[in-house]
Amino acid sequence: MPRILERVGKKVLNFHGIVGEMLVLLGETLYFFREAPRNIQSIFAQMAIVGYETLPVASVMAFFVGMVLALQTGAELQKYGTQNIIGAIVGLSMVRELGPVMTSFLVAGRVGSAMAAEIGVMKVYEEIDALKTLDINPVRYLAMPRFIAAVICVPALVIYADFVGMIGGALISHLHPKIFVSYSTYYDSLRTALTFKEIGIGLVKAFVFGGIISQVACYVGFKTSGGARGIGQSTTRSVVLSFMLILVADYFLTRLLM
Repeated sequence: MPRILERVGKKVLNFHGIVGEMLVLLGETLYFFREAPRNIQSIFAQMAIVGYETLPVASVMAFFVGMVLALQTGAELQKYGTQNIIGAIVGLSMVRELGPVMTSFLVAGRVGSAMAAEIGVMKVYEEIDALKTLDINPVRYLAMPRFIAAVICVPALVIYADFVGMIGGALISHLHPKIFVSYSTYYDSLRTALTFKEIGIGLVKAFVFGGIISQVACYVGFKTSGGARGIGQSTTRSVVLSFMLILVADYFLTRLLM
């Protein structure tokens, strides 16, 4: 029993230590926001990676998510003759949950892992120590541009994904013989259900998720050690930790904003 308690205690202390270090990193990142105008080129470069280069994959993901959502809900609604509200269901599902969460998962898997690996390589090969030698703060040079890019581009990607998903839902609703809802009926249902509050909730979630992805990736990258094996472990750790924190944050934000 004492050994079990000792292990549990170490895990708890380790967890709180990680949380504390991530909060310190977040504080330093926010502090260096004042240096953003001097790093605008780096911020734009990261925005291209997070936003523009993610658009093709986000398009495919959102389109098929919208189609699957319409297909599954439409088939059930048709049994009760209520398929006319399918536009509202697809729209609210995309805006509230599927758009922010699925897009954030995509960014965490595609971009967050790359951020962690890039910074991890710099840490392992002592490039970050070289930055400190040149009196360049690694948080200002590496973490701050990535944080700003993520909190700007993830909400923009979510808006785009919501729109594409709704189009996919409209196509299936209209073309599938067992559902068949006219475009005008789908649009009217969608317009009635969606409000600025619903859209705002989704954007708040996307903003928070973007910050989580960038902070986790940078934190894990700065803590990387152990050569190539350590870099691979950091990449995996970044994705898994981002997924977990996104889901936890999603629950609390939903409860707070609903």
